[in-house]
Order: sequence, then structure tokens, then C-alpha cells
Amino acid sequence: MAVGRRDKTASFRGSRIVVAIVIGVLLGCVIAFLFPYGLFNPAASVQNRRIGKTNFQVGSSSCESSERSKMLKSEIVSLSEKNSELKKQVRDLTERLQLAEQGKDQAQKQFLVLGEQHKAGPFGTVKALRTNPTVVPDDSVNPRLAKILEKVAVRKELIVALANSNVKEMLEVWFSSIKRVGIPNYLVIALDDHIEEFCKSNDVPVYKRDPDAGIDAVGRSGGNHAVSGLKFRILREFLQLGYSVLLSDVDIIYLQNPFNHLYRDSDVESMTDGHNNMTAYGYNDVFDEPAMGWARYAHTMRIWVYNSGFFFIRPTIPSIELLDRVADRLAKQSNSWDQAVFNEELFFPSHPGYDGLHAAKRTMDFYMFMNSKVLFKTVRKDAKLKKLKPVIVHVNYHPDKLRRMKAVVEFFVNGKQDALDPYPDGSE
Repeated sequence: MAVGRRDKTASFRGSRIVVAIVIGVLLGCVIAFLFPYGLFNPAASVQNRRIGKTNFQVGSSSCESSERSKMLKSEIVSLSEKNSELKKQVRDLTERLQLAEQGKDQAQKQFLVLGEQHKAGPFGTVKALRTNPTVVPDDSVNPRLAKILEKVAVRKELIVALANSNVKEMLEVWFSSIKRVGIPNYLVIALDDHIEEFCKSNDVPVYKRDPDAGIDAVGRSGGNHAVSGLKFRILREFLQLGYSVLLSDVDIIYLQNPFNHLYRDSDVESMTDGHNNMTAYGYNDVFDEPAMGWARYAHTMRIWVYNSGFFFIRPTIPSIELLDRVADRLAKQSNSWDQAVFNEELFFPSHPGYDGLHAAKRTMDFYMFMNSKVLFKTVRKDAKLKKLKPVIVHVNYHPDKLRRMKAVVEFFVNGKQDALDPYPDGSE
């Protein structure tokens, strides 16, 4: 009996298990049919919400797209301006770093020369260094200018002049004299579009700088002195690229190739405003103060200034420092004259509160590199001196520049002996 009950119980349990399995399978099928994404999956509700919102988004997207587009354009412009400013800052910092490295390199070279101890040779044989080594050329400063200079320069040297439309007529006389002599290595820095086109139409090598608000404002409308002050900033790139520059104003007539008459033994080699040996090359001037009694006479050294409108400058660290000093002072001192500042930085010695510039300098022969005071006050009145053929004549002392430039051409080129006679010694 007991065995019979156990068999019935086991059979009943087995039936219940089978029924439970069948019910589970049926419920699974129903759920799978009714809830294809799962009983607890939020995707279905999210999908429904998306479908519900679609019509609203389609309606509002057209209104928002134009405003969004404007905002994006504004942001792009703002980011471009910031990017340009950052690039400029990086470029400036890179230049400063490169200059510092160059200065360090040159200082090491100087140390190798000067740091080694030498015995002094026999009397009259000891010679100090006359100039500084040139900088390492850096084409990254201005790749476009570097390509132009490769074509124009001869032995890494060239004449450079700045010009705007105010000096167009003088510029034509200037480059005509250069062509007449056959000087190939010269370049005009055009400060406005008109001069650039004028030079191109006359087969004159020309370079127009990339836009610069500060320089362009002066370049387009500035007078002689304002434009003259720009050259110290602009010439810096030429020196960094490793080129020696013979800077020239346009009120100059070329009668010989100046590169055949340079010494190249100094950082700066300049013509003078002096008119004789004393004023041009320096002299001992005696100052008399009777109230001092026995010590009434005080000896002073004097020299007339270098002309900042015609000088040869080599690519050395002191030369670049000179340009930086002059440009900085002219930017800060609005009433300063570039020629006065140029000479002060060249000649002032170190003293308390001031570190002088350690640059080597040479004065050009004032008869070969002649200013107009020498020509009109002395040379034209002397039979022997009239036979001289100077390298250049710079009409720097007289305001009627164009007329006198043409007269100089008539006198020295065309042989018209009375071409200079109508003009007074000084200005009218």
C-alpha cells in the first residue's frame, strides 16, 4: 500500500511540472508577441517620444538654422582673429629667441677670439678687431623677401630705398642714374600700390611689404622725415636674412658703382654732413671760459653727424641693436628726428644710467660720397675740384631737390659746365 501511494505521488508531481512548463512557454510566447523590445526596455517609450517630437523639430529647425548659422560664423571670425594674434605673438617670440641665440653664438665667437691670451707683438704690429662677425642668416623671418633678395643681391649686398607717391619724380631720377651706371643690385621698397606699379612698369626691382597698419599709415601719406623713420624698422629683416644694405634716400644721383668704394671693415659705414676734413672726420675743438682763469681752455672732440639717408650697414648684432634702438626711440619720442637719434645711438659712450652701443663705424670720403653743401659751396667754385667725379651726390642740404638733382646730371653726365651756376650756395 505504501509503495502504491508513493508511485501516485510521484506521478502527480511529474504532471504538475509538465503543466508548469507548458504554461511558462505559453506566457513567454504571449509576452514576446506583445512586447517585442522586452518587458522592461525603455527604448519603446523613447521611440514613441521621438516620434512625437519629430513634427515639432521639423517646424522649429528652419527658424533656428539661420540664427545658428550666424552664431557659428561670428564664432569662426572671432577664432580666426584670435588665431592670427596668437600666430603673431609666436612669431615675435620666435624672433626674440633666435636673436638671443644668435647673440649668444656671437658672444661665444668673440670670446674665442678675445678670451685667448696673446702676447703683444712688436711696436706697431698690434691690431684690434675692427668689426663684428655677421649673424647666422634666418630665411624664416621673411621667406618671400628672402627669395627676392636671392635674385637681386650681388655678394649678399644691395642698395635699398623706400618710396611713396610723394617722391615719384625724384625716384625716377634716382633709378635712372642707377641704371645709367649699370648697378644691378638695388631694390625699391614701395610704400603704396601706385609706386609698386610705377616701378614694375619701369623694370625696377620692387618689394611691397605685407600689410602692417602702423607702417602703412605712415608709408602712404608721410613726408620725408616720417618715411625716413620707417627704414630702421624695415631694414631689420634684411639684416636678419644675412644681407648687407646700402640704405639710400631718393634725393641722390649715382655717378659710379658705390660697392667699388666701400671698405667693409665696420658695422656702419656712412656718408657725412661735414664739408671739410675737420668737420667730416673729427677735430679737437677748444672751449674758452675766461672765468676759470688758468684752466680757461677745455679741449673737446667734435665731428659732424653721419647722414642717415646714405649708409652701408652690415648684418651684425651691433647693427641690429642700432636699428632696434633707433626705431624704439622714434616710436616713443614723436618729436625726434631720425638722423639725430641715429647719431646719438652710434656715438654716445656708456655712462651712468646708459649703456652705449659697441658698434664699429667709418666715415666715407666726403668728396667721393658728396653732400650738396660740399658741391654747391666748394666744388663748383674750384677749377681742380670740378674735375672730380664723385660716386654719388646727395642733395640733402637743399629743399629744391628735384631741380638740383637734374642739374647734377647735366653737370656730371652731360658735361654742361654751367648747369650748377644758377643755384645759390644755400636755400633760397
